[in-house]
Amino acid sequence: MIKLLVGLGNPGPDYESTRHNAGFWWIDTIARDLKVQLQPDRAYHGLVARTSVQGQNVWLLEPQTFMNLSGKSVAALARFFKIQPDEILVVHDELDIPPGEAKLKLGGSHAGHNGLRDIHAQLGTDQYWRLRIGIGHPGNKSEVANWVLKKPAPDQRSAIEDCVSRTSLALPHLLSGDMVKATQLIHTAKPPRPKPPRPASLSAKEESRHAPTPPPEPDDSQKPASH
Repeated sequence: MIKLLVGLGNPGPDYESTRHNAGFWWIDTIARDLKVQLQPDRAYHGLVARTSVQGQNVWLLEPQTFMNLSGKSVAALARFFKIQPDEILVVHDELDIPPGEAKLKLGGSHAGHNGLRDIHAQLGTDQYWRLRIGIGHPGNKSEVANWVLKKPAPDQRSAIEDCVSRTSLALPHLLSGDMVKATQLIHTAKPPRPKPPRPASLSAKEESRHAPTPPPEPDDSQKPASH
């Protein structure tokens, strides 16, 4: 059962549309769906909203500490409200997943993501949920820093936004703790490809062209004599 939804990103207009802020985009979508508004809260070093869904308290959080200190914000709120690590979902950009796809997982390595690295350190565990929003990889490790801090190309931005909208539909399952259904919904990145259409039926003319040729009728000289 998820009680705290965290989106990772960097504050300020300079970073608003960059790939590294995919987590913020997801939380913004959820806030609109739940009709709540995130407000600055100095105690938790971030933008915070609190609401109730089917009698359950739910917190939305966008740390304003910059990515490298995300754990400072997450841990402050989680500890005050006694939210356990496995009741936290952290939504972040993921280099190893193409734009348009997402993966849900519990625990595991931070894989070099500085936001996750600090959350690991501040919570003292890796056993929290992550929703990994694919942003693709530049193809060269030395270009990663510039890649995440740049705006995606229009087609990539559209794919990421579609992914954010689709995965946000898993919210009821996430909040109820049905992680199997949430995973099934989130991991279905694209609808199944339609089967190719059957060939159109042949016209009468084409049928006659493709029909086997009947053997020739024997002429009178070839017919057997009648008795």
